[in-house]
Amino acid sequence: MKFNIRLFIIAVIIFITEVLIATKFKDCFFVRAYLGDVLVVMLMYYFIKAFTDVHSTKLITGIFIFSCLIEFAQYFHFAQWMGFGDNRTMMIVLGNSFSWLDILCYFVGCAALFLIEKIRSV
Repeated sequence: MKFNIRLFIIAVIIFITEVLIATKFKDCFFVRAYLGDVLVVMLMYYFIKAFTDVHSTKLITGIFIFSCLIEFAQYFHFAQWMGFGDNRTMMIVLGNSFSWLDILCYFVGCAALFLIEKIRSV
């Protein structure tokens, strides 16, 4: 395991972008609802890759599955069931409404990561 500063910086830039989407662009529906979901899988990917040497395809697949599990947990109101209904931070992290479009956004983000890695490895 070797720390990769370049990948960490990419993760930080994506994180800052996500914070800007949640604060400055909160009223821009497309950016908030869709672009944020595309970027969140990229944020997870680059953050994990900055600290581990896991195979890219396996990591992308794992992130997609994890994202889908979180989305399906929203369908069953998992956050409220676990008692986080009054905790704003946890409700933001876990979400509170299921959407097939969110899963599509996660797929788009993972597909973009896959293409980036394929192009980078050529």
